[in-house]
Amino acid sequence: MTKSNRRKFIAGAVLTGVANVAAAKTLRFEADKKWIVHHVFFWLKNPGSVADRDKLAEGVRSLKAIKTVRKLHVGVPAATEKRDVVDSSYHVSELMFFDNLADQAAYQTDPIHLKFIEQYGHLWEKVIVYDMSEV
Repeated sequence: MTKSNRRKFIAGAVLTGVANVAAAKTLRFEADKKWIVHHVFFWLKNPGSVADRDKLAEGVRSLKAIKTVRKLHVGVPAATEKRDVVDSSYHVSELMFFDNLADQAAYQTDPIHLKFIEQYGHLWEKVIVYDMSEV
């Protein structure tokens, strides 16, 4: 390895280390936060329709534009082991994080959320919501 390559390697390693430390501090800070968690499960009217599932997931992703939504995860049931305690009957799920109850309440009446319901509500037949505050 030449001196120039060695310096580039060391500089890259140092920068990577700094980035990892910064990321770890951010994750630790967020892990300590007392979030308001909003978990929603959707059952489609046409459960066999991948197009409907994908369209609904696309709509859910649009909710990230709401300024009070701090984090958003969108998913479908994982292909995990079948157990009595696992309910994988839903088709799309959203998991949102808010800083506080006021932000979660603002989300409910935000025009983006209301537009989502109007544009995508025809796709689902059932919705269940679990809201949680950390203790």
